[in-house]
Formats: sequence, C-alpha cells, structure tokens
Amino acid sequence: MLGSGAKAAKPSFVSYISPEEIHIKEPIEKEVNPHLLPGELLLCEASTVYKYIQEDGSNRGTCGKLVCTNFKIAFLDDDSASDDNEPQFKNKIVGENDITLQCVDQIYGVYDEKKKLLTGQLRKYPEKLIIYCKDLRVFNFCLRYTKEEEVKRIVSGIVHHSQTPKLLKRLFLFSYASAAPNNTDGRNQTVMFDTLEDWRDELERTKGNVKYKAVTTNEGYRVSEKLPLYFVVPICVSEESILKYQGRGIPIWCWSCHNGAALLKMSAFPKEQDDSTSQTQKAFLDGIYKTISKPPYELLKMDDLSSSLPSLQDIQTAYTRFKQLFLIDNSTDFWATDVKWFSLLESTNWLEIIRRVLKKAIEVAECLERQHTNVLLIEESATDLCCVISSLVQVMMDSYSRTKSGFQSLIQKEWVIGGHGFLDRCNHLHKSDKEEHQRQLSLPLTPTKSSTKRGFFREETDHLIKNILGKRIGKFINSSDEPSNSFREFYDSWHSKPVDYHGLLLPRIDGPEIKVWAQRYLRWIPEAQLHGGGTIATAAKILDLMEEVQSLQVKMDEEHSQAVSGDVRSVPLLRNSARLSSLFPFALLQRQSIKPALPTSTWKDLEDEDDLVKRDDEFVDLSGGMS
Repeated sequence: MLGSGAKAAKPSFVSYISPEEIHIKEPIEKEVNPHLLPGELLLCEASTVYKYIQEDGSNRGTCGKLVCTNFKIAFLDDDSASDDNEPQFKNKIVGENDITLQCVDQIYGVYDEKKKLLTGQLRKYPEKLIIYCKDLRVFNFCLRYTKEEEVKRIVSGIVHHSQTPKLLKRLFLFSYASAAPNNTDGRNQTVMFDTLEDWRDELERTKGNVKYKAVTTNEGYRVSEKLPLYFVVPICVSEESILKYQGRGIPIWCWSCHNGAALLKMSAFPKEQDDSTSQTQKAFLDGIYKTISKPPYELLKMDDLSSSLPSLQDIQTAYTRFKQLFLIDNSTDFWATDVKWFSLLESTNWLEIIRRVLKKAIEVAECLERQHTNVLLIEESATDLCCVISSLVQVMMDSYSRTKSGFQSLIQKEWVIGGHGFLDRCNHLHKSDKEEHQRQLSLPLTPTKSSTKRGFFREETDHLIKNILGKRIGKFINSSDEPSNSFREFYDSWHSKPVDYHGLLLPRIDGPEIKVWAQRYLRWIPEAQLHGGGTIATAAKILDLMEEVQSLQVKMDEEHSQAVSGDVRSVPLLRNSARLSSLFPFALLQRQSIKPALPTSTWKDLEDEDDLVKRDDEFVDLSGGMS
C-alpha cells in the first residue's frame, strides 16, 4: 500500500501493436459483389480496405471491399454478402454503407496523421480516406493494408467521379432512365405534372377548376425555360399577358383549400427598370390583384417572402454552421463539442430559421382555412422559399399530401416541375462553389458574430416569463417576431382540440419543441445512439409481430390443407434476429459505445452514469422468439 503522501507510479508499459491489429475483424473470405442498378457500371475497386468506427481513439473497424461505380461509392463486408439479416424495412437503392456520388461533399486524405483535402490529380496517395457526405455522414477508410495499385485506382476514381466538373448528361439519372424498365403499373403512381391532363386532374381533385385554368402557353418553352410546360393561372389572366411579361408577375396556382381559397406564387419583376416600364408593370399587377379579389375569388393577401423570411445566403450560412456540429471524424472532437452543445447549436441560428419557416406556413394556413383568403407568395424567382412554404402548407392542410404517392407528387409539382435549381443549390455538377459559401467542413467550429435579434433559446425564455408572470411584466419584453393575436388564437385553438389526422395538422413552433432530428443527424456517431432502442425499435417490433401473426395464420391454413393430403412440413422462421438502435432505419445495427449518449446532462438527470454505460442494448428478436 502507498502512504498518504506517496504518489502512484506512472504506467511504464508501452504497446508496439497498432490498434487496428487488436480490434479489426478478420478479412472476408468469400467474394462479395455490389448490387448494381440498371445502367450502373463498376468503375474501380480495392480489396482489404478497413472501414473504421471511430470510438474513444481506438480504431475499431471492419475489413471489406471498397468499390466505385458511376452512381455510388460502396463498402462491402460480410454483412453485404448475406441477406439472412436483412430487415423488412430498408432502402432498396442505397445501403447503409453506400454513398451516392452526388452526396459526396468533401474528401480528405490522411498523410502521416495529417489531413489534406483531395482534389484534381494526386501525386501521393493517402493511407486513410475520410469522406464527408451532404447527408451528414462521415466515412473513415484505412488503405494501409491495400495493394498500392488498388489504392491508386480507388482513390483516383473516387476523387475524379465525385469531385471534378461534369456535363449534365453524364449524371447517373440519364443512364438509369434509359436502362430501367418502364413501370406500367398505374396504381399509387407519382403524378409527374408534365401533361395538361395531370394539372386538370389536380384542379378537379382540389375543386379549383371553377376559378383557375391550365394553360399551354409555354409549350416548347416559348415563354420561358424557367416555367413548366403546363401550369395553372387564374381564369382572368390572358395568354397575351403571360407572353408579354415572360411569366413574371403572373400568379401561378399551387393548391386550393376546401373552402375555395387558393395558394398562389409569383416571380417578381426585375428591380432595376426604367420608369415607364415600372409604371406599366405596376398597373398590370394592380389589375391582376383587383381582379382576383373580386367574386368568384376570395380576398387576396400578398406575402413577399424575400422580406419576411431569412435570405438564401443566411439560410445557407446557418446550415453550413449547423452541419459542423455533426460532421465530426473522431471521438475527441465529439466530446469536446458535447460540453458546449447548446451554445453551439444556438450560434448556428438554424433552429430559429426552422421555426420562422414553420410559423410562416401556419400563417398562410390560417389565411386559407380561417379567413377564407387567397394567399399570393412572392419571391424573385419563386423557386426557393416559395417551394418550401407551399409544400409545408399542403402537407399541413391536405391529407393526400401526407400519403406516399401524394407526397412524391407534391415534390414533383412544387420542386421538380416548379423549377427549383437543384443543380445550382446542391452543386451537383461541381462547376463552382458559389452556392456553398466557402464550405470548410473540416475546420474547427468558429463562433458567429453576435446578432441584434434575440436568440432561439432566449426568446423562448421571454415567452415563458410572459406566460408565468402575465402581461404586466411581459410588456417590458418586446420581441420583434411576436405573433399576432389572430395567429396565436388560431394556433392555440387548434392544439387544444383532439387531432384529426385526416384534416388540418399544425406543427408546434415553441422553442422546447423544435428539436434536432437526432435519428438522422447523429445516426453515424456511435456515442449518440440511444441505449435500449427507444420508441423506434418498439414500433418496429410491433409491426413485426403484426406481420408475423398474419403470416402464421396463412401458414396454419397451409398446414391444415397439407395435413389432409399427408404432406406436413414445419413452419420456417420468418427472419433471423438483429439488433435495432433508436436510429433505425438509418442505422440498422447498434454500434457498441462505452459512453453515454448526447447530451450528457440529460443522461445524468435520468440515472447514474456508471449504471448507464454498463447497460447493454435492447436485443430485438425479429423471428418472434420461435425456435
């Protein structure tokens, strides 16, 4: 025993074995080939690649094959070779270890433990590869045990096919479209809105055909390439007006409410015009507004989203800072971030933007539902914020938009046919980085400049004080974004009633209820996965049991008929067992962690940390316990 004043001796043991040799699984023995879609071609591959699971500094990983096609980057291991452990609910196109080329954000190589951005031609090839994805995943691959020629091929192939500029026709979409078989099944099919009949059907479905008409003015894109071939306008709008102003200043119909009020959008006229042109355009707009406000139309409310919502640059900047909280490639940075999680989240301003957008959508829903007023959304091109607000309003108000085919049709109508600049906003062709506002995902988190507005959490504190202490103290706390009495009455009234899932649905916009979608954003970080599986695993188990009951009923009927004929066989198992985490279906298997989930303060409130870290994950038996 040591005396009270004695110091413990420092550990003197030194290990000369690398962590990979201790923790990495044995290489796969059987050949594993990628599942290729129609039109997908294998471009390059490398064997004996280790995919790391970063955890407390120990490089735990799995050995497999890394491949690159004209569609995706895929890592294939033992689990990829067998379908025995496949869950019923899974993405049929992209697996957990697949990265589509358009999803790659930045690629880093590690040279002597130093990280370097990989672009263009490479003179030296890295021993590790780190891929940051636009869907907030991070992949770590070790190439230390891979043959040199294979390293050159796979690294060069991944960098070239995911990072270099490309022509539009080289995107995988076109290869797939020409090779995939046509789907002739019309049931539950997505409405493409590329024909006049599709728009007329949508008008009839929403009872909007009394006041609005589908036009063919832009056939052959003779008016504007930024407008769809077919679209819907108020009956009072003439074809001559559409041609004269090239679609600008023309109210375009999005959707009609059950009471006849409609949601419309409009691209604004250019701001820099000579006086005579501006006066002509103003007179035209005034005439359109006055006409729509008369019977059989409802009243019209105009909302310039460019002034009532954050700018596109502010949104992009906030999202870039928000991404930095999740694009972490080692456990040390994760735990350093966890200590100041809420302050970092507040500084991004992302949650406040989410709330402002939801609030705007509820305001529009109130005008349509309660005030029986048409709403005209105005934006410079009507292809960014208009898409967001119009889509949210329809999901809130139209139960059809909450079905699978209805939601897909909504995205097709408002975003694809609506002309959203996916190539520019997502930089799919890698022509320039102007839409990315100098993406620097690997840099340390930097504090943002203090804003003159109240922060997200501060504003919610003020709102809570008002509710507790009353209006007298509340008048001293002035918020520029305080909702109107009409809006608050509509919002509170709806939330006080039982929910009708086939009718109007309003999201909650109070601060404590605007939460980070951890199931998506944190799905790759082992430390952030919840122990026990959570409600997601519970719901999945219930669905499995319901399916099993139905299957067993069918099997019992078959057994009975076979017993009569003398052919009796045992009932096979439906599926093998698997582990589910709370991140299901984004992450299928729970990755072991010896630390509590984020945030640490929450876990300490729930139970003792020592007991928490010893608890094992929930084991979900997908076979229903049959043996």
